[in-house]
Amino acid sequence: MGTPMSATSASTGKSAAIPDAHANRWKALTFIALAQLMVVLDATIVNIALPSAQQDLGISDGNRQWVITAYALAFGGLLLFGGRIADLWGRKRTFVTGLIGFASASALGGAATNEAMLLGSRALQGAFGALLAPAALSLLAVMFTDAKERAKAFGIYGAIAGGGGAVGLILGGFLTEYLDWRWTFFVNIPFAVVAAAGAYFVIREPEGGRNRSPLDIPGVVLSTLGLVALVYGFTRAESDGWGNSMTIGLFVASAVLLAAFVLVESKVKAPLLPLRVITERNRAGVYLSLGLAVIAMFGLFLFLTYYLQVVKGYSPVRTGFAFLPMIVGMITGSTQIGARLMTRVPARLLMGPGFLAAAVGMLLLTQMEVGSSYAGLLLPAQLLLGLGMGTAFMPAMSLSTHGIEPRDAGVASAMVNTSQQVGGAIGTALLNTIAASATTSYIKDHIAGAASRPQQQLVQLEGLVEGYTSAIGFAVGILVVAAAIALTFINAGRPDATSAVAKGEDAEDEVKVPVIAH
Repeated sequence: MGTPMSATSASTGKSAAIPDAHANRWKALTFIALAQLMVVLDATIVNIALPSAQQDLGISDGNRQWVITAYALAFGGLLLFGGRIADLWGRKRTFVTGLIGFASASALGGAATNEAMLLGSRALQGAFGALLAPAALSLLAVMFTDAKERAKAFGIYGAIAGGGGAVGLILGGFLTEYLDWRWTFFVNIPFAVVAAAGAYFVIREPEGGRNRSPLDIPGVVLSTLGLVALVYGFTRAESDGWGNSMTIGLFVASAVLLAAFVLVESKVKAPLLPLRVITERNRAGVYLSLGLAVIAMFGLFLFLTYYLQVVKGYSPVRTGFAFLPMIVGMITGSTQIGARLMTRVPARLLMGPGFLAAAVGMLLLTQMEVGSSYAGLLLPAQLLLGLGMGTAFMPAMSLSTHGIEPRDAGVASAMVNTSQQVGGAIGTALLNTIAASATTSYIKDHIAGAASRPQQQLVQLEGLVEGYTSAIGFAVGILVVAAAIALTFINAGRPDATSAVAKGEDAEDEVKVPVIAH
């Protein structure tokens, strides 16, 4: 990264101000990428610590998913709002504020003495993450305007986003096993402090470019309340049943609120979400198929964590390493298959088969039993899942801003994040509901035949596995639907690599930012 600087100054003979500005951009990227690593890491690090935190704080099985859901819902529900705040208030100021808030929420989570305190801290982390994520992306967009520099910057940012999941799983395991689950929260504080201090002193946000239009308050309120009602409805279905009046009321309220949101967005002059962004066929296909795929993936992370730790007796560290085949598959699918073929074939021909390959991997996991072999079943299933999802995600991210107007690029990117975060929240709640129901039913049917204590314990474990495989089977169907949507909704042809070359840009230098779901 130092070479372009020296080359520029040597060839042009300009003052040192230009290399300094160039160096500042790359230093700024370091702190922005560090903040992104923290946010991505936080989504998986807590998965590993969850069984320990649940036992320590006495959280019920029915409520445990809220540790993940509270974060995902606050993050997903407020992303569009966070993007608008960055436009109005300034990207650097929003970024630093988000980091300080995230560190404070992490300290609160690490010090939690009860369930409510932990869940509240997770919701706060999600809210401040929703300020961080769009501000970080928009800072990169305004600081790196040269096509080749921009491609490198977004490439580094994307690589960190992809690798952060693996770091979180392994770091979460080490911290939980050798220190305490609370350190999975405390570890965010040094990340945030260093990134905030660096950003404050290094980032020079270009003047102008702020959106001065009034904030769409009704849009913020309606979208957030509608999404909260939707996910809470799925959660209540677990404890009260799908036919319960409260459950049905929440789903009806969600539908009314989100319909009102769409109506408001079609009327106001400065909408939170301009409807032209989501009505274009290809983008709608991307948002819908990605959201469904993430519903399947989020539930799977939760169930595999519990299967490995509770059923198989893995330590937290071993559990973290056990997830590596999926991460390796994702990185390979993304960089070696998706990125290489993206300019050669239409996006739907990567997304559809990618989701189907992931569905086959998930189908293998429906064969899990108490004594299943890791090498014989879990490893190949995870590799297939990772390869499929990685292959599908890269072209999906590129297509999500296909043909978008510059004024809508930020909100289009935020919608991708929103569809993934909300999909994750719904997936965790919905699949946990299915798993809990299947487990309860299995134990009720089989416990009478278990005479001794060991037999009863085996029935309990078999019941858990029955719940996990039932939910994973449901997730297979969701992935097949995601593949069908990708193959039918999306009709964009292959990207025109020659047009980029004609403009003096290499096809490889097109900006493609992978966003990984947590």
